[in-house]
Amino acid sequence: MSIPLILASRSKPRRDLLFHAGICPTIRVSHVDEPGVIAKAAVGAGVSVDDLPIATKVMVLAQAKANAVYQAYKDVAEVSTNAHGDEVTGFPLEAAQSTADSAHTDDAQTRDFSGVEFPVRTQPIQDTVVETHGLTNAKVGPLILGCDSMFLLDGKAYGKPHTEQIARERLELMSGASGELFTGHCLIDFASGRMVTGVSRAVIHFAEFSELMIDRYIATGEPLEVAGSFTLDGFGGAYIDSIEGDPSGIIGLSLPLARELVQELGIDWTDLWNVARDEQFPQPLSSVKALPPKENVHQPGDGWVDCACGRKHWGTNGAAGVLLARRDQETGEVTHIVMQHRAAWSAEGGTWGIPGGAIADGESPIEGALREAYEEANITPADIEVVGSYCEDHGPWAYTTVFAFEKPGHEVHPRANDDESMEIEWVPIAEVPNLKLLTAMRADWPRFEKRLNEIASTYQGR
Repeated sequence: MSIPLILASRSKPRRDLLFHAGICPTIRVSHVDEPGVIAKAAVGAGVSVDDLPIATKVMVLAQAKANAVYQAYKDVAEVSTNAHGDEVTGFPLEAAQSTADSAHTDDAQTRDFSGVEFPVRTQPIQDTVVETHGLTNAKVGPLILGCDSMFLLDGKAYGKPHTEQIARERLELMSGASGELFTGHCLIDFASGRMVTGVSRAVIHFAEFSELMIDRYIATGEPLEVAGSFTLDGFGGAYIDSIEGDPSGIIGLSLPLARELVQELGIDWTDLWNVARDEQFPQPLSSVKALPPKENVHQPGDGWVDCACGRKHWGTNGAAGVLLARRDQETGEVTHIVMQHRAAWSAEGGTWGIPGGAIADGESPIEGALREAYEEANITPADIEVVGSYCEDHGPWAYTTVFAFEKPGHEVHPRANDDESMEIEWVPIAEVPNLKLLTAMRADWPRFEKRLNEIASTYQGR
């Protein structure tokens, strides 16, 4: 199996560059306060922000991004390691009264196993943590890569313009001129904690820009959100006359430098290859009424699985989610759970379920659930405690529901962090059955409610 690479950036050009080089990265946005990082670095160096060298700026930003994602994964791994309680695994397809149709259907709706008695297995959740390959027991990887680029023109450093006016001013300065593009790289091996860094540099010679070209280029929106207001791999590429240095660094990630950093960690670059030639993003099912946002990209673990139950399920490694409950501080009884109102474009869009999604390469189901819940619903791992799980095993595919409580003295403030949710809310436990629930959630909720109450009745807190 290949070593997973996590890209600490939502940059589609960086992702596409890696993808076409044979590496499909997992995308994890760092949410770093870039001006704050630069200001802190300037104070540490005893200079003003303007006097901080551009190579230093891109390097500290790349490190900050990689470190932020590294810490987020450490939090996930720690909570997973400290999980306690039982994992219950259900095998609904082994039920004698199962009426699964052998013909597969283009339908992402989970089969309703309400009222079906099926075999279950119970074991300590710690046995699962130890036995399952994931972040907590990886010998190498995943690798986390942070990058940042800035453009130097006439001695002044430029980042992303963000507005049309600033983009226009910069493009007018760049017309017929030459500048330098610096890209900082920081690579961290999660298993060992080792970090390696480097900066790539390239000189770009631009053609003359007419006013018409500038107007039309700005109208595309491309120059607003890229360092230096231009790209090599887009509309602006035709106006770059020549390059001295690494072309891929201009796109925001130097492939030769990245290869060198990987090798510096004692890993062969080809160990990261995980893409077959001509591999494409999995297509939406015809039964899904709306299309996913165009910004969504294929990540390791994404894809439909033809299940033995006769349906299609999302997640080539399976899927997982977090059922987070809040307890009354005096009685200890469960009062609320966090629920996700699913986006219209998703399978069974408009229904309510729990935050979760496909398990990425290199993750265990518990780790995948915790990571998804944080990304989608702002359920911060450091504020919760895993107290059990339920795995519905379909053979080639499984969904793991991770049961969790807020830690004593902690509060989770859920919110919709991405476009996969219309809303994320604490829902009173008595109101859950009144919502339009995801098929699987509707079938499982009576058992889940009973189990939450049983766990709460003996919960001591850690």
